Amino acid sequence: MAAQDKSRAGGLQLWRDARLATMAEGVAGLGIVEKGAIVSRDGIIVYAGPEADMPSALAQGGETTDCEGRWITPGLIDCHTHLVHAGNRANEFEMRLAGATYEEVARAGGGIVSSVKSLRAASEDELVAQTLPRLDALMAEGVTTVEVKSGYGLDLGNERKSLRAARQLDKQRPVTVRTTFLGAHALPPEAKGDKDAFVDLVANTILPAIAAEGLADAVDGFCEGIAFSPEQIARVFDKAKALGLPVKLHADQLSNLHGAELAARYGALSADHLEYTDEAGAAAMAKAGTVATILPGAYYFIRETRKPPVGLFRRHGVKMAVATDNNPGTSPLTSLLLTMNMAATLFGLTVEECLAGTTREAARALGLLGQTGTLEAGKSADLAIWDIERPAELVYRMGFNPLHARIWRGQ
Repeated sequence: MAAQDKSRAGGLQLWRDARLATMAEGVAGLGIVEKGAIVSRDGIIVYAGPEADMPSALAQGGETTDCEGRWITPGLIDCHTHLVHAGNRANEFEMRLAGATYEEVARAGGGIVSSVKSLRAASEDELVAQTLPRLDALMAEGVTTVEVKSGYGLDLGNERKSLRAARQLDKQRPVTVRTTFLGAHALPPEAKGDKDAFVDLVANTILPAIAAEGLADAVDGFCEGIAFSPEQIARVFDKAKALGLPVKLHADQLSNLHGAELAARYGALSADHLEYTDEAGAAAMAKAGTVATILPGAYYFIRETRKPPVGLFRRHGVKMAVATDNNPGTSPLTSLLLTMNMAATLFGLTVEECLAGTTREAARALGLLGQTGTLEAGKSADLAIWDIERPAELVYRMGFNPLHARIWRGQ
């Protein structure tokens, strides 16, 4: 396949002789077009469909790439990561393998507090430098959009530093980055156990400052017994809504505090994890249009036994996204392809659900479905071109990357 000129900044681009999985809504299955073409102008798709139906004017004057029958999907989207962090927690992994409990690891200085200490000790430039290899690993598998959460700073200066580092990533790489403020992630040591006072600090001081600087595209929280109650998260979400920021929620991962219903009540873009979500939660999410983000990496890594209720989500029509949850403590995973395989083998998602979950529904979970996630006119020309015989290979294989080319905004 002829290589594209990456120096071109816009103009007309044509990819022909391709098999398309458009992932468009309202069409059967993957939206397959067997003999397809895509045309973009200035980084925006102006045509995606059968090559025989392409307006002849679109084939004139642009750069043409012959895909030689390869498959094209939308660029993959990792819609839940904690990609900006410092150091790692491999020592804790060794301790758990040796039989240490979560409490014993925490008493030894492990857990989220360990990541907080490491992030606070790192400069913004150091955070960027440590994060780029993780981002590069995702991009090498066709990822064109990634969400990055804060939550390891837990004070204004360090949350700001974390989000500024995240904002630097798409200045250094051709990728779309969405940032999420996760101030209500854990209790920092200086809070001395006072969760209510810390939530007040997050809602009334840190969040407004972050919003004023335009550092966050959304606001998240960790609603769990080891983190914050629904009532405490609601205070953060009330402030987020007042500031005009959409919300997301780590919900029902370790117990059922009805986090899914809380997320739905606030019209959350997504509720994530969801292993303990009940039918009322699934129904509320469906009614609110809140996406269920499935995170098999964390389930696998912490040896969870309770699976998210995929059957309930299907029955109620809840849209499902799939993401890596990359983080140093419970999901040090930087392969969205492997994540799809895990979602299929561990949770029973179909090939279609896995591919939609890392394209169309992941875009929906970030509030970006109007801009990316499907191969349709008007969307960003974010493409992944694959050396595969059928799309199921993207879910079936483990430790194998069939990416032929990655296109971001037409380049």
